[in-house]
Amino acid sequence: MLKRHSQFLESLMLFADLLAISASWLGTYYFRFYLGLVPVYRGIPDARPYLLLLGLIVIVWGVAFKAFGLYRPRRISSRLAEVRDIAKACTVAVLILVAATFFLKPFEVSRLVILYFWIFSILSVSLIRSVFREGLRLMRRRGYNLRHILIVGEGALARKVIERIHARPELGLHIMGLLVGDPRMVGEQVAGLTALGTYEQAGEIVGELSIDRIFIAIPLETYGRMEGILRSLEDGIADINVVPDLYQYMTLRGGVEDFDGLPLISLQDSPTFGWSLVGKRMIDIVLASVALLITGPLLLLVAAIIKLTSPGPVLYRQERMGLDGRTFQMLKFRSMQTDAEDDTGPVWAARGDGRRTVIGALLRRTSLDELPQLFNVLKGEMSLVGPRPERPVFIEEFRKQIPRYMLRHKVKAGLTGWAQVNGWRGDTSVEKRIECDLFYIENWSLFFDLRILCLSLWKGFIHKNAM
Repeated sequence: MLKRHSQFLESLMLFADLLAISASWLGTYYFRFYLGLVPVYRGIPDARPYLLLLGLIVIVWGVAFKAFGLYRPRRISSRLAEVRDIAKACTVAVLILVAATFFLKPFEVSRLVILYFWIFSILSVSLIRSVFREGLRLMRRRGYNLRHILIVGEGALARKVIERIHARPELGLHIMGLLVGDPRMVGEQVAGLTALGTYEQAGEIVGELSIDRIFIAIPLETYGRMEGILRSLEDGIADINVVPDLYQYMTLRGGVEDFDGLPLISLQDSPTFGWSLVGKRMIDIVLASVALLITGPLLLLVAAIIKLTSPGPVLYRQERMGLDGRTFQMLKFRSMQTDAEDDTGPVWAARGDGRRTVIGALLRRTSLDELPQLFNVLKGEMSLVGPRPERPVFIEEFRKQIPRYMLRHKVKAGLTGWAQVNGWRGDTSVEKRIECDLFYIENWSLFFDLRILCLSLWKGFIHKNAM
């Protein structure tokens, strides 16, 4: 019964997808040739070739959607992941359509129609899927379309899995019970569930309760029993998910990757790679160049005032640590005397620091001393947004005192950052700064970068904690 119900939903979804694709193709023809947004110079073409191509489009898109697994169960996957798969399938299908129209000479199709159709197909199918998924979620909240779940595990990890499932009733996952490692706990209540048996009884209990999906969440120290659990389940048809007991070790953007068919569990990783890295770098180059053009006269004025009011160089180069722990020479307008650290050695700047030059206090309060770092950004040593770089001599001390301190070097150092727009700068809590830096890395996106830049401009560079 469950299988027939699943096949019905799959067929219904396929029908809705192909209906959306057909409507997109016909709508694209009307959009291109009848709305007049882009002039039509050769007259409106005959609609018959476009109608004939619709049959090919339905077949190609249907096969592409199947190939990209768009009809497999997606109860626990995100909507964004589904949209990505839809975009991939539509892109491949459009490329096949372009190739087909190249060889089918009688069918001359407007390139703009194909471009619009590619966009409309992704949007329309994503919208249909969103409505469909929302309908299923409402049904599941009311107790329909449920799947029976068995938890195999105990301890903090199993409790976390149970809490996550209970917090998402729209997924339609009904936990029937759990299996524990200690036979003495059978029959007792664990995390609000009845312990139905031990790990090794998994196969027997799955068959008795008609379990659809199994979550194995056993503690790391009992992984020696994993083989017995899997052997007891090898004759069943229930879906099996293993939740590795590595949660406490995942420090930064952990996840699972595929390495030539071998699953790799990443405990910490950098968020900027691939196209996201290219996008961030392009924003850095464009905005840093614009900022230098706008502030050029101000930079020259500040440089002249520094030269006239104190002996020594205009710019101050200081070793800082950036991406992957590599050091670089960070540029600043000099705001201290040239011999500021001759007697004291490297020390943290203090409020009312007597080593400052005549205009040093003003430069630091207004953050004008940081403007030369735009050149570090153009060189690729820094980014406009990221954790502020620190001196290696201080890092050696911080990394011993503050857990996860070095993780802030998984991204490029920044001219401004989430900690700075939240007021954690100057002589403030280093722990709070690290907390903000790690939050930024964990939640990084290009939109988050732009938000921080806007906040930096909105709040201004003058801050009471700047010294």
